[in-house]
Amino acid sequence: MRVNSNGQIQTGGQTPGRTTQQGRTSQQGANVNPNATPGTGTTGRQQNGAVQNGQTGQPGQNGQTGQNGQATLDANGNPVEGDVPLNANEQANESTKDQLSDREITRRKLFGYEIFNNPALATTFQPNLNIATPVNYVLGTGDQLDINIYGYSQDAIKQTITPEGNIYLPSGIGPVHVSGLSIESAKARITERLAKIYVGLKNSSYGPKNTYIEVTLGNIRSIRVSVLGEAVKPGTYSVSSLSSAMNVIYASGGPSDLGSFRNVQLIRNNKVIATIDLYDLLLLGVLRNNVRLQDNDNIRIPGFISHVELQGNTRRNNIFEMLPGETIDRLLFYAGGFTANAYKSRLKVTRLTNRELKVIDVLADQYKTFALQDGDLVAAEAVLNRYENQVTIAGAIYRPGIYSLDQNKTLKELIASADGPRGEALMGRVNIQRTREDMTTENITVDLTKILNGTQPDLPLQREDLITLPSKFELAEFGDILIEGEVNRPGSIGYVSNMTLEDALVKVGGLRESAALAQVEVIRRKKDVDPKSTSGQIAEVLKFSVDRSLELSNESKFYLQPYDQVVVRRSPNYQVQTYARVEGEVIIPGLYPIQTKDQKLSDMVALAGGLTPQAYVKGATLVRRVKLSPEELAQRQKSVTELSDDNRKTDVQVEEIVSDKEESIGINLERIMERPGSSEDILVQENDVLRIPKRLETVRIQGEVLLPTTVKYRNNQTFQDYISQAGGFTERSQRKRAFVVYANGSVDRTRRFMFFNVYPRIEPGAEVIIPVQKTNPLTPQQVIGTVSGIASGLLGLISTLLAISVISGR
Repeated sequence: MRVNSNGQIQTGGQTPGRTTQQGRTSQQGANVNPNATPGTGTTGRQQNGAVQNGQTGQPGQNGQTGQNGQATLDANGNPVEGDVPLNANEQANESTKDQLSDREITRRKLFGYEIFNNPALATTFQPNLNIATPVNYVLGTGDQLDINIYGYSQDAIKQTITPEGNIYLPSGIGPVHVSGLSIESAKARITERLAKIYVGLKNSSYGPKNTYIEVTLGNIRSIRVSVLGEAVKPGTYSVSSLSSAMNVIYASGGPSDLGSFRNVQLIRNNKVIATIDLYDLLLLGVLRNNVRLQDNDNIRIPGFISHVELQGNTRRNNIFEMLPGETIDRLLFYAGGFTANAYKSRLKVTRLTNRELKVIDVLADQYKTFALQDGDLVAAEAVLNRYENQVTIAGAIYRPGIYSLDQNKTLKELIASADGPRGEALMGRVNIQRTREDMTTENITVDLTKILNGTQPDLPLQREDLITLPSKFELAEFGDILIEGEVNRPGSIGYVSNMTLEDALVKVGGLRESAALAQVEVIRRKKDVDPKSTSGQIAEVLKFSVDRSLELSNESKFYLQPYDQVVVRRSPNYQVQTYARVEGEVIIPGLYPIQTKDQKLSDMVALAGGLTPQAYVKGATLVRRVKLSPEELAQRQKSVTELSDDNRKTDVQVEEIVSDKEESIGINLERIMERPGSSEDILVQENDVLRIPKRLETVRIQGEVLLPTTVKYRNNQTFQDYISQAGGFTERSQRKRAFVVYANGSVDRTRRFMFFNVYPRIEPGAEVIIPVQKTNPLTPQQVIGTVSGIASGLLGLISTLLAISVISGR
């Protein structure tokens, strides 16, 4: 549906004056039924949407009404864009983003606010345009009449009532005045005039009646209705002539915070013809006096009569409008009654007096007679958060929990309801914690056995009593048994009576393969030791021998006691098979077992089939995994830190120290192979890797040289020759600390002889490393000390020279 440039409403995309029926076009034009299928030729009722006298203003900003305060409804009764009242979400987003006004907060509390501010209800109060033409419908300017003639003669005429109140019939009949007539009266007048042309419309001398006429309402006119008083959006509205009072009330946004929901008046011809109570619709679903509107009707929303706010435990907490004489009973009906947890015996009413406030307690028997006043605040309290007949039983009882005092008035009855005490209950010390009237608590202890036997009188219970049956296990100290050593699941197990050593070993999964069967020990603490004893023995150790079937070999049974500790020792001859690897230039490289505890590197070479002709024996290395304990790791890190701090002239850089890593151990495999079993031939450990490379022919120069590089090894070249091939030393080279790392992992450093540096030898595969000097800025104290030292040295030298001169002169 859309509005054209002339202010007329169009539906279905059809153009007025284009729809045909029976091959005849209405001179005044007809709009099709919005629900009909285009092209079928079926006509229907539609509001033409014209706003009389062009009185609809331009839409205001932010969706406000036009400049003249009038609003327009479309054919379905919806306010056109710019006239829709803001709902709750829109109001919060527009003018109350930061904080709602007090009036808006009050309006939201009003009962009935939601019905005018809920977008989901937008289609609830729209006029029904698909109903049959009402018999009492009064025609007026702008209405379209569909005149269908059928029978012996057939014709279809569509006419719109002119501003003069006439329709014009064809064939020279002329105008027929129908404005102000009902549909039935208009049909009779039109039939009378058309009978002059269609003689079959009446019985005559020409024969009986054989032609019939049907007059229905096609397009409907717009009427103007004014909304006055305390409405959210008062003004003049152009609506469908089928609209009722509720349609316009909804379009105006309903009553404001000052408006009345109970006394909405419809004024016609300066007389109040109907009074509408909106609470009938909200509470009962009926709407009395919702009459159909006529042109120039006025709807007046007067100020509210009295407002009463209801708070607390009722189903609706709102501000309700009360009529004079209405009581609290009626207010509770409007609120939907109490909630389930409400205290229904009394309501508190806060009332305004001429000077101050006062509180009135209204009892339940006064609800039907206590009249409310404007400004009253009625509060419904909740029931107390406590039980009037609750007792609780806990502990060593089969069914602990909360019980009713009405059915369990004594301790004996309560024990029976809870299915009696469990076997471990400590019957002689049953505890009752009782709450007195002053909310203090007291403790009562009874012997339940005597009460159950009847030798002691039963104990009457009171509300909020807490009965506790203690368990014997709560008073017992449980001594677990600890099992350690070569068992599958070492740890603690709970002690039970008559547990044997074999039972305990079964619970931890039995013995491991490494267990020493003859070294099973039970460590038992000594009890009741004589304090005068001089031995000081606090534990005893019992030794046993077991077999793989967990049978004791020296005793039939041994029963454990609480806190015993069982230790299964490891067999001294048991060791998991370990391996070492040989890589590189051997006949058969691979992984080989360590067969004996004294197996050495020469034995590994022999197991691998010996060396190949290409083996470079001097470059052989042994890689071993080194594991450091946390203490060793901390000590090594401390040593490196202290070395870095003490040596100011050298930059000490070491790789990060870790607890588990592989390290290369320098060995001399050449000597080892010449003298197997000598001191050079070291023992092999688990996961050792012996690497024997091919003959190496290069030397690598790194560190503080002009061009770090790798060069070919030559027998007749010295350390300085290789440094020359790398461009020589730099100004920052620390020559006296140069060192060489050989292919087998060993290191040799530069030595000092008087004023000369004795550099290490160079071998194939070696790496020459030249450190860099570390320069630290001198402090003022160090500068002064250095200058003083130089001055003292010069003075000493001058003194010596003078003394020599004196001696020579003599």
